[in-house]
Amino acid sequence: MQSTLQFGRFNYPWRGQGVRARVMGILNVTPDSFSDGGNYQSLEFALSHAEQMIQDGVDIIDVGGESTRPGSPAVSLEDELQRVMPVLYAVRDMGPAISVDTYKPQVMREAIIAGVDMINDINGFRAPGAIDAVRDSDCALCIMHMQSDPQHMQLAPAYTDVVGEVIAFLRERAEALLAAGIDPRRLCIDPGFGFGKTVEHNYALLKATARLIDELNLPLLAGLSRKSMVGAVTGKPVEQRMAGSVGGALAAVAQGALIVRVHDVAETVDALKVWQAAQ
Repeated sequence: MQSTLQFGRFNYPWRGQGVRARVMGILNVTPDSFSDGGNYQSLEFALSHAEQMIQDGVDIIDVGGESTRPGSPAVSLEDELQRVMPVLYAVRDMGPAISVDTYKPQVMREAIIAGVDMINDINGFRAPGAIDAVRDSDCALCIMHMQSDPQHMQLAPAYTDVVGEVIAFLRERAEALLAAGIDPRRLCIDPGFGFGKTVEHNYALLKATARLIDELNLPLLAGLSRKSMVGAVTGKPVEQRMAGSVGGALAAVAQGALIVRVHDVAETVDALKVWQAAQ
């Protein structure tokens, strides 16, 4: 049974005793991300934020050059490369693992040349050429579920059985990657909180975290930081959702999530340390 996630230069145990959840810090180099858009567009500010996350105990830094908030417009290949590549090269040797958040095969190829440890694809490696772009690398591949696309995904999300349908999609995409000869130890899954889901859909999936892991036999990444599912329960605006986001991360980890993708690194790291000490 697979028990370790191959993560580029790193290996993360995800089954058995001694497993530690990993904190992925978000570094958006975009002008329009829903929570921190425009904060880290310059290389100087991006690196400063990366350094702060490292001081706060981050395990993985996830660099994204295109906002995927609901209704966001697509970004050209040239713009995305100009945004992310200088940051990827600059943070590559700062210590933590590096991930790139992209669905474009050419960005994947360039990021792999730059030495990233993970490709985090909201589109589940469905774009023509995506599987070929990542096939011969050793980076981890995160398969995310999304209904529709960022421009339309929140207009009218609908499922007969959201958990079953998300599992079926993730299984199909994992099988496509395996059929291409990709090592199963490189794969992990993300249910895609907020990507074509209502609040009820999101919490059904969060409650089913352990089921997703067990049925697919793959490690899971949970990314719900500051999202509307947190605001719907707490009644708080984006800038006041830190406590709720930490609670959501702990709920996912308690069911076996290996990676939590967060904005609030220091608070999540501390919460996980206390939670782990109590196990």
